[in-house]
Amino acid sequence: MNRLAQESSTYLKQHADNPVDWYPWGEEALNRARTENRPILLSVGYSACHWCHVMAHESFEDEETAALMNEYFVNIKVDREERTDIDDIYMNAVQLMTGHGGWPMTVFLTPDARPFFGGTYFPKEDRHGLPGFKKVLANVYAAWQRNNEEVLDSAREMASHLKLLERLKDEGAASKELALDYEIIDIAMEALLRQFDSTFGGFGGAPKFPHTLSLELAERIMAHGESGSRSPFTGQRVTQCKELIETTLNRMAYGGIHDQIGGGFARYSVDRQWLVPHFEKMLYDNALLANVYVNGYLLTGRTYWLIVAEGILRFVSRELTTEEGAFYSALDADSEGVEGKYYVYTPEQVIAVLGEEDGIFFNRVMGVTNTGNFEHGNSIFHLGQSPEDTAKKFKLSIDAYWARIDELSAKLLAEREKRVHPGRDEKVLTSWNSLMISAFIDGYKATTRVEYLNAARRAADFILDKLYVNGRLLRVWGKNSKGEGQSKLPGYLDDYAYFVSALIALAEVDGDSKWLETAKALASTMIEYFSDAREGGFFFTASDHEELIVRPRSHLDGSVPSGTSVALGGLLKLSALTGDDSLRQKAIEVFNLYGEHLSRMPNQFAGILNALDFYLAEGQEIAFVLPANLSKEEEEGAKEMLFCLHRSYQPNRVILVAREGDERLAKISPLVTERKAVDGKATVYICKNFTCAKPITDLNDLKTAISTAVRA
Repeated sequence: MNRLAQESSTYLKQHADNPVDWYPWGEEALNRARTENRPILLSVGYSACHWCHVMAHESFEDEETAALMNEYFVNIKVDREERTDIDDIYMNAVQLMTGHGGWPMTVFLTPDARPFFGGTYFPKEDRHGLPGFKKVLANVYAAWQRNNEEVLDSAREMASHLKLLERLKDEGAASKELALDYEIIDIAMEALLRQFDSTFGGFGGAPKFPHTLSLELAERIMAHGESGSRSPFTGQRVTQCKELIETTLNRMAYGGIHDQIGGGFARYSVDRQWLVPHFEKMLYDNALLANVYVNGYLLTGRTYWLIVAEGILRFVSRELTTEEGAFYSALDADSEGVEGKYYVYTPEQVIAVLGEEDGIFFNRVMGVTNTGNFEHGNSIFHLGQSPEDTAKKFKLSIDAYWARIDELSAKLLAEREKRVHPGRDEKVLTSWNSLMISAFIDGYKATTRVEYLNAARRAADFILDKLYVNGRLLRVWGKNSKGEGQSKLPGYLDDYAYFVSALIALAEVDGDSKWLETAKALASTMIEYFSDAREGGFFFTASDHEELIVRPRSHLDGSVPSGTSVALGGLLKLSALTGDDSLRQKAIEVFNLYGEHLSRMPNQFAGILNALDFYLAEGQEIAFVLPANLSKEEEEGAKEMLFCLHRSYQPNRVILVAREGDERLAKISPLVTERKAVDGKATVYICKNFTCAKPITDLNDLKTAISTAVRA
């Protein structure tokens, strides 16, 4: 066993018995490289990565290859999801060198950690135009020995390029205020619509990713359309966004990317039509997709989308939830060394579980055929048409259809549980857990299921208990080789921003003052440690983070929203909830920094565009004040009032739940200062700029007020 055996990362522990003399990233490895003047081989991947497993099996488990690595290099293995800062820096380098990126990522560094050569997957032997890894090792080391000055010059030049990539404006350029208006959003949406695949949904061709933040932008424009003639967008734009959402949400849900019997989604589809997934299942994808499907349901009333969203939440509860209530990170694409083996079926396998009649029915519904749609004659479950059309085809009501499908799916799922499961990445990340907390709150708002609220509370309490130390957030929790839980690594911008957002979501449904208190404290810490005093905006790492060759930012959306975009949304909501205008001014500063890029790169700045929509809308502030003591019957009536507020998709307002007389909350938010529960009843105050309309205690009056507000 090498040094990685002592790590808590599932990915690093997967390499603990390699014959490679691996180090985790840290001073021990870097000091050895400097002391011996030896180049570094940096290998970056993650637990659910299929090609990472392939390269590990071919090269890192091979004695001959490992001997070369150990002789020539100091070998460092990094989990990209733990050390996203390192991954971002060196992925930029690989993309500059090769024009593309991906994982596993292999980068060769000078002893002072500057990159001079890199790539992604290298096969063991020459194949498909790629050089064999042993040849790469020999050639890189030969260049280091024979052309050392040239290599060092190249590394210095690359480091300079990487620093330039993080610059947002020219040296000495003054900050400029831009016209922040809906035209920016409209132009960006027009550009996104040009990439829309009107046949299968989504954007572009294969491989196809969900791009949830762009979908959220379309949903926001649809929500504006609900306000009729006062919408800042034309009827045509709203109609286009509706088509985009309907086509995409339906087609993704019908496809093999969606686990039809177990719930949840794979990371992406290898084809245009969402049929064949890359089978890894990531926590962040499922959190973001649950949000998009719930929003779609609230916008349109399409019950199927709520069914899909709840399937995601059940999947996470069943397969990615720790005993303490936090959430694991991912499931591998592979089981028994074969990609997708856990998920695919032949017709005979289905019939063996369900019997002849039900098996034939299920195979027809889910597209399981003798020829198959995947490798070796296997089939991936998918829907060829909508559930409504399928029900008609079999002469069933939609309720009878779902009853039968649910019953048969449960039988297949129980049988599937007996198969060898894909590996599970059992680290707990603050940022990804925060996304899932928000997703469970979305589910609670849409369904009133208290188990969703409890799941969100438990995960938030886990972060506060295990990952919030001395006023600062840590990045990751996991179990070491002794089975002991340990928290480590300073939090990044996305850890702070995502958790602030999750805490605000909790404050919108739960009257515990600690949610808003902690959100405000963390926002202040985030501004203090992550702000860029020279150019503006935010860095990805804190000012007291270890020194790397570049201090990276987090401004572009990728598979997860940028830390900057989520920070903007959190600051604006906190400003609306607390009356602290300095938070709003900080957000305006960041908008001005990025404004000219937003319309030109909408797929990479969709998160900031969503925050800009919140800023421009200047929505309502709503206080929901509960009496200090409620009977069980009164509690149910209060919930009915609360869920009336949450029953429509209105992303540009804030809601704060408070108990009457909660002085801690009143100190933070003028929205609930001196607000009373009128006549001992749950009371709603609908406000604008902290000026409130007449308090509402009657459910019918609340419905009328909400309807009037939407039209206005």
